[in-house]
Amino acid sequence: LSSSSGLTHESHRKDVEQVYLRCSEGSIEWMYPTGALIVNLRPNISPASYKHLTVCIKPFKDSAGANIYLEKTGELKLLVRDGDRSPSRVYCFGYDQGGLFVEATPQQDISRKITGFQYELMSKGVAADLHTASAPCRPCSDTEVLLAVCTSDFVIRGSIQNVTNEAEEQESIIHVDVSKLYRQKSKVFQLTGESGNWRGQIKTLLECGVKPGDGDFLFTGRMHFGEARLGCAPRFKDFQRMYKEAKDKGLNPCEIGPD
Repeated sequence: LSSSSGLTHESHRKDVEQVYLRCSEGSIEWMYPTGALIVNLRPNISPASYKHLTVCIKPFKDSAGANIYLEKTGELKLLVRDGDRSPSRVYCFGYDQGGLFVEATPQQDISRKITGFQYELMSKGVAADLHTASAPCRPCSDTEVLLAVCTSDFVIRGSIQNVTNEAEEQESIIHVDVSKLYRQKSKVFQLTGESGNWRGQIKTLLECGVKPGDGDFLFTGRMHFGEARLGCAPRFKDFQRMYKEAKDKGLNPCEIGPD
């Protein structure tokens, strides 16, 4: 978390402050914004790898008081307009497309304004998985499922307990009962006290039309801004079949107990 306050620059409304961030994910909170912030993302990796990175930002729900631009060699491209209330909107761009320039908008009372957003740096391949614009709801092929098992942030066997739709955010939340936890990067799936079962939530696009259904599925996906996002999710019996076929041929990319 990086935090700054415009009150220390009250007499210099056109001040531009530089902020350097070394983490691959985190958040910026700018209290009482005046002037501007230049946000320099400098992850602890080789500069030669920068061109393979995608940057994603997600404004806080109540963020206000500044416009957020993409800046490269003095040219500004508006990313997030002050007051834009698009819920859960995520803005992504290539690392080599420029840096972030956050400019305060004129305010009568800056003490009521806080500008903030989360950010994530990821490889372009991972970003493409999360934002497959061409066919985000397309079923995965056998090869894609087997690869997802090896590379996903979470891999679980479970059933759909319920699905709740959030029309405003254009998302569906899948409430999952977990029968086997193969892997999870963050503690999204946890033991619940009343039943002693593992449970958790996975988000996906509303347009995919996920419905509660009988039987077990293999859920895979990635963590994105602290939320589990759905990747490949075949029925478990189909996963068992494709895993056995690949194993018999020596073609499965990694070992995982399919039972």
